[in-house]
Amino acid sequence: QVQLVESGGGLVQAGGSLRLSCGASGSIISINAMGWYRQAPGKQRDLVATITSDGSTMYADSVKGRFTISRDNAKNTVYLQMNSLKPEDTAVYYCSADIRKPLVSSWFHYWGQGTQVTVSS
Repeated sequence: QVQLVESGGGLVQAGGSLRLSCGASGSIISINAMGWYRQAPGKQRDLVATITSDGSTMYADSVKGRFTISRDNAKNTVYLQMNSLKPEDTAVYYCSADIRKPLVSSWFHYWGQGTQVTVSS
């Protein structure tokens, strides 16, 4: 089994910072892209940022210059540093990863359980 476990969410005032972490564990041969998505109440799940295994990154326009995604390949962990937080950043944040398991040639997309981020004005 493969699990993605997020941590680091919470309540913060506007202008503050939070750092999210997501670790992948289980039977893993390789991890390709990892990313963060968010879903606000009543809205669809949207991409926040992604990072490839060689460190190439992509960000949603709404978070560029404020959020930074990074990863530690040795720990199978992806991070999201969120600075200058705004009330509109309030959402459940989900991490994702494209993972290849032993004896399987295909890549599978996994999701974490989500962590709540609330930004007060």
